[in-house]
Amino acid sequence: MSTERVNPSELSPPTGFSHAVVASGSRVVFLAGQTALDADGKVVGSTLPEQFERALANLLAALAAAGGTPADLARVTVYATDVEAYRTCAAELGRTWRELAGRDYPAMAVVEVVRLWDAEAMVELDGFAVLP
Repeated sequence: MSTERVNPSELSPPTGFSHAVVASGSRVVFLAGQTALDADGKVVGSTLPEQFERALANLLAALAAAGGTPADLARVTVYATDVEAYRTCAAELGRTWRELAGRDYPAMAVVEVVRLWDAEAMVELDGFAVLP
């Protein structure tokens, strides 16, 4: 796969995301929403950063099982039950992203939702990747 991150100078500088990603490859992997579920189906983590780390790890595990790497991510949507809390934790969440997924940021959006499937979940990530 080849990807080109596009960040036009007339837009505000992106922090932790890319404004656009041009991806070419032969396989598209659609990744289902992942929360902080453990292998037993229980939500783990009592803080947003803890849940974000687990949800991202789960998303990357699904991607790896499909044969992809974090650099193959073209688009990720983050659903948060409290965007203000997400913004407050943004620096820590960014560090977690870089540790687990690197600096090849996909196009991203953060959307506030009333609740997620599991009432204890504070964050969910879904997305798609383009593989060679």
